[in-house]
Parts: sequence; C-alpha cells; structure tokens
Amino acid sequence: MEILLVASAFNSLTQRVFAELGDRGHSVRVELALGDEPMREAVRRTDPDLIIAPMLKTAIPADIWSTRVCLIVHPGPVGDRGPSSLDWAVHTGATEWGVTVLQAAREMDGGDVWASVPCPVPAIGKSDLYRNEVSDAALAAVLLAVERFASGTYVPRPTTGSNSGAKAEARGRPYFDQSLRRVDWASDPTDTVVRKLRGADSQPGVLDDLLGEEWYLHGGHPEDTLRGRPGELVATRSGAVCRATVDGAVWIPELRPRRKTGGPATYKLPAVLALGDRMPALPEIAAPWDLPWGLSWELPAGRRTWSDIRYREAGPVGFLSFAFAGGAMSTEQCRRLLAAYRFACSRPTTVLVLGGSRDFFSNGIHLNVIEAAADPARESWENINAMDDLVEALLTTTDRMLVSALGGNAAAGGAMLALAADEVWCRSGAVLNPHYRLMGLYGSEYWTYTLPRRVGSEEAERLTRRALPVTASRAHEIGLVDIVVESTPQDFGAVVARRASLLASAPGTRQRIGEKKAARERDEAVAPLSAYRDRELAEMHGTFFDPGAPYHALRAAFVRKTKPASTPEHLRAGTSRVVGHRG
Repeated sequence: MEILLVASAFNSLTQRVFAELGDRGHSVRVELALGDEPMREAVRRTDPDLIIAPMLKTAIPADIWSTRVCLIVHPGPVGDRGPSSLDWAVHTGATEWGVTVLQAAREMDGGDVWASVPCPVPAIGKSDLYRNEVSDAALAAVLLAVERFASGTYVPRPTTGSNSGAKAEARGRPYFDQSLRRVDWASDPTDTVVRKLRGADSQPGVLDDLLGEEWYLHGGHPEDTLRGRPGELVATRSGAVCRATVDGAVWIPELRPRRKTGGPATYKLPAVLALGDRMPALPEIAAPWDLPWGLSWELPAGRRTWSDIRYREAGPVGFLSFAFAGGAMSTEQCRRLLAAYRFACSRPTTVLVLGGSRDFFSNGIHLNVIEAAADPARESWENINAMDDLVEALLTTTDRMLVSALGGNAAAGGAMLALAADEVWCRSGAVLNPHYRLMGLYGSEYWTYTLPRRVGSEEAERLTRRALPVTASRAHEIGLVDIVVESTPQDFGAVVARRASLLASAPGTRQRIGEKKAARERDEAVAPLSAYRDRELAEMHGTFFDPGAPYHALRAAFVRKTKPASTPEHLRAGTSRVVGHRG
C-alpha cells in the first residue's frame, strides 16, 4: 500500500513505524505536521491508501479525515483520552497500560478503534517507557490495524459501549501541567520525588527553584545513604547532582534553565555543567563499585544509588554497561568509559559485553555539551577524538570476544561504536541510524573501515546517503547486526547474559579469539587503522572549524528543537522495501 505518515516530529516511534512498514513491502512517506495546508498538499501529492499518525500533537484537518481513513496512535488503553496519557500512567503508578489505534474523528481520541495492545509499565522513566514497552505495543497495534484495513472487511469498534473493550478505569484526563509535577522537598519522600522526576525525565522536566533560579530537572534516581537538609545539594557524581529528600536523596543527571521571556530556547545539559559558577563546593562521591574500578561489582542487597557506567562479572563473561542520558556521549563521558573499558580488559574474561541494558546504546557525540562550549569547534574536535579513542580500543582488542548488546536505539557514532565489536546483538525493537549526513557531518569512529567490512561498500554508501532508519531485522539481513534478540525490554539483559555465557563456553570461541589477532594484523598490513582515522578526521576538522559549515546551524537547531520550515526531502521521498545483501 501507499502509506503516508503524518507526525509532529520524526521521533523514535515514527522512525520505527516508518521502517517496519517499509520492511513489509509498503511504500511509506512522511510529512511533518507543520500546518494544515502542507498536510493537505502532501495528501494531494502522495494520494495515499492510508494515513497514519504515530505521534501527532495537532489535529488532522477535517477535510482530510472525513474523506480518507486516518489512524491515530494514542499511547493509552481504549477509552483513555488526552495529551498526557503516559504522564498519568507514571504518576498514578500504573503497572499495565496500552496503546490504541483510533480513526481520526471530530472528537480528539474519540474515533473508532482499529486495534489496541496492552503493555506493562515498569518503574522507569517516561521516555524509556515510550521508546520501549510503548513502542513495542504501538508497532503491534499499527501492524494489526494496517492488516485489518488492507482486508477491506474489518469494521472498527466505537470507543464506548459494550463491544469497545474499554477498561473501567480508563477515562479522559487533563493536560499534566507543572502544578502536578512540582516537588515539595519539605514533605515528599524519595519514592515520590523519583516518580515525579521519572514522569518528566526527557520532556518537559520538573520546574523547580534551585540556587535562586528556575530550572527544569531531568531524570531522577534514588540514593539511600547520602543525607542532607531536604532540597539542598549534597554531592556530585559524573556530572549529576545529588539532592536531599526528607528520607534520603535523589540523583539528577541533567538540568535545563527556564526560558526567559523573549530569550532563546534553552536545552538540557549535565547538571554540574549547567550550574557552572553557581555550583557550590560539593564532594564528588564515587559509586560504591569505584575503588577505583575495584572488584566490588554488585551493590549490597536493597542498596539504591546511581552511576552511568557499571561493570560486573559472571564467570568468564564481563559486562560493561553504560546509560548516558539521551544516548549522547560527551568528551568526559567517552574518557570515563574508555577507562572503564581498559579496566574490564584487565580482567581474565573470555567474553566482554558492552551495553546490554535497556534503552539507548549510544547516539555518538554530545551535541548539547558542544553547543554550550565556549568554543564549539574545539569541543567538537575533542569529543570526536575521544569517541575515536574508545572505538580504537575496541578494534585493537584481540584477547577476548567483544559483543555489543543493543537493548535500544543507536545512531551516528553510537551505531559505529557498536560495529567495533566482534558481534552485534540487537533487541528486535531497536532502530538503527548508521549515518551522519543529517547533521552535516562526514563522520568518524572508523566507520569507513567497519561499515563496509560488515555490509559491503555499496550498502554502506546507501545507508549513509539515504540517512533513513533501519529496523533490527533489516540490519540483520544486510549484516549490520549478527543476532536479533527477541525479548521484552526488561528481559533483554538476562537474555544477553545467557547468550554470552554460551558464547564463552562454546568449543569454537577460543579458536575465534586466536584468529582475531591474525585477522587484525592482515587488515593493518592492507591499510592501517590510523589511515582510516586520519582521513575521517581531516573531513571532520574541515567542518568543525569552518564557521559557515551547515553543521553549526544544524546542531543549534537540533539542541533547541527548532521546527524545520518544511519536511526534509528524504522523508518525503520515503522508502519501499529494498532487498539487501551481506557484504
């Protein structure tokens, strides 16, 4: 079918729906919801069989939905209405939620139901929930709705009435504003504070007063040993600040200043960096397992704290996990991860797993930190070199098997970081964007070595030129991914651990490790790694230090979430299934 996706942004869910429908043979195009008339023009131009809105913050014009079937993806169970569905799910402590695909109608979220799929709600941040459990349910619901539409015989059900399947507790809810999010530091216990922070972790954040100014707090993790006067900052760790509650404390990784009237849009930064000179003198508290990088892998039973990098061992398998906000990796984060990696490589393991937790693997360099730097060009250069140092360390490790385990999405340099391992294991729900073009960059992270080696030169050129998302299954078909892990987001880590244990004990693993050194030496003789790095960095240096390069404007627009003037042409051109090959 010819399918038009209408979306307020080409976000993670829209990307997944786009790529998955393309995998199934549909011709899929995208139009960003930038006004009624552009939407009408897109419908006239594409004449779609079906219109789907995976993420839409505005209404589709009546003259479109009244003449064509338009399906709206709503992140709530049947009968739920309103713009803050997931906020209420997290706020009320729901353990089960759902996604409903409705036909657009005059009443918002009140159209007939084409499909509805339930999903669990673990105790995680709203954005993580949206990208994973909700995304899985949304895709299942969209595919079911598309199948039902294609049949030509299915009659959608009303959202009310005995046949609707609506749950008794489902209902319309108002917009979840800051009055509902505000933390009362004098009375809210840690669990309440964490729930409020998690309900706004990515957007919009929790508006609060801190050090005499208004800030949005982003992300929250419980801490049960540090103490202080409720509301005061008591410590820092890896760029995050720890703030005392009435019965403990919480770690807050990122802050965003409130936008001033008439001022420019603000953006999130690591909390310590955001506070800058306002930051009081506080102790930097290492995580319990940092001795430094000692042998205390696991927290004591019942202990709660936070760190963005962790290492543990299970027999012959080491697990180096990292969880950076938004998947972005600053210069400092890259260097800390490299130090942790070098420590992990000092341990007597056979297999080392990188990643392996839920949500983002990596999205490459930290554009927000770069934008905030006194010299963005210099910080860009430092950041890309720190990423390259990390990737080089992986590529030159020949004494054990390396596995990149992608529980969530990966993009740009983060996707290339994954390719530096011997094997790439990817959860079925993840989406990959192995390209740099949309940020005006040539790219580095040794991609000119690793990407063609995996998928072949022709496919590597196609991936980087078209700059479109790739599903896990498609990535497996073309050789970008070695294993697609069919699991829930919560179970991914356990499945990876079992697979890694089997790999470590497999009869052929020792032989594969023995062959790695010879293979690396052969490749080095053909073209040294330094040559790939030098060529890539020459391109990147030219871009970073050219004030007129599009990268600088694209970066500024990205971090400030500036709306584009029109839908990018590569999205309007869309995609249909293209059979790939292994390189």
